[in-house]
Parts: sequence; C-alpha cells; structure tokens
Amino acid sequence: MEHKKTSGRHKNPLEKIENEFARFTTFSKRRSGLYKKACELVRECDVDLGIIMFSPKGIPYSFISPISNVVIDRFINPTTKLNASDRLVAVEARKKVSQFNDILNELDEREKIANEKLDRMSEARDIGWWESIDRFSVHDTMKFEAWLISGEFSLNEHLEQLENGASSSSQIPSDDANI
Repeated sequence: MEHKKTSGRHKNPLEKIENEFARFTTFSKRRSGLYKKACELVRECDVDLGIIMFSPKGIPYSFISPISNVVIDRFINPTTKLNASDRLVAVEARKKVSQFNDILNELDEREKIANEKLDRMSEARDIGWWESIDRFSVHDTMKFEAWLISGEFSLNEHLEQLENGASSSSQIPSDDANI
C-alpha cells in the first residue's frame, strides 16, 4: 500500500486559537470565505441575506444583500410586505448585483482563456518553440511580430544611449584641462 503524500483534509477541533496573530489571520481568511459563500448563495438562490460579525479586535464587518432595510424588516417580520421605496431600492440593488455577476462571469471567462493560452505556451515551451510556431494563429503571429519589432526598437535605442554615453565619457581630457 502506498503512503499518502499529504495528510489530506482533516477536522480541526473547535477551540479558541490562543496565538493572537494566528487568530486574526484565521478570522480574516474565514471571513473572506464566508463572504464568498454568501455571494454564491445570493447569486444562485436569489435570497435576501445579512451577516454581521465583529473581529477579535471588535471591528464590525457586515455582508447584506440587497439592502439592510429589506433584510432587517424581513427578519423582524417575515410576512411583512415591503413599501414601494424599499422595493424599488431592492430591485435596483439586485440589478447591480446582476450586472456585477455578469462582469464577474466575463472576467472568469477571460481568466479561463488566459489560462488556456498559458497552458498552450507551456506546451510549446516543452516541445520547442520552433516546432510550435505552426500552431500560432494569424493574430498570435501578428502580436509576436509586433513584440519582436518593439523589442528590437528598444534594444537599438538602448544601444544608442550606451554608445552616446560611452563616447562622451571615454574622451581623454586635453593636456591644458588642468590649467
């Protein structure tokens, strides 16, 4: 039987973390994870959600969706109907959440495409760049050519600066320079 390389996921006992720095770090990480889960719950289930917590130093943190009035009113009296202004504000807040989710999805898609390109570049590096050049699309080839031209321009410009700097500083002072 092979031995596991890691201990895997295991349950930590629920007890107060005595080390203050570790406690603050754990709070920050767990708060971030809780916010992510709350966002997923709001996005996937279209629910009203409110979370209020205080850090070990007493700093308040909250996550409320769509707005605090709606969440608090529904908590106090779940059967109550929202007034027109709160309903309008809640609808607008949900629209913003929807817009931000669309942006998030677009960014996730861009990240996925970038990671795929990175994987292709890694594969290309593994097989040798000359062998992988025929995998370039027209767009990739044009970008690569522009990159090479800009690199050549920068190198020539730097070389000129070095030559100008070297020629002006390497001149031998004249004999009468001390006079």
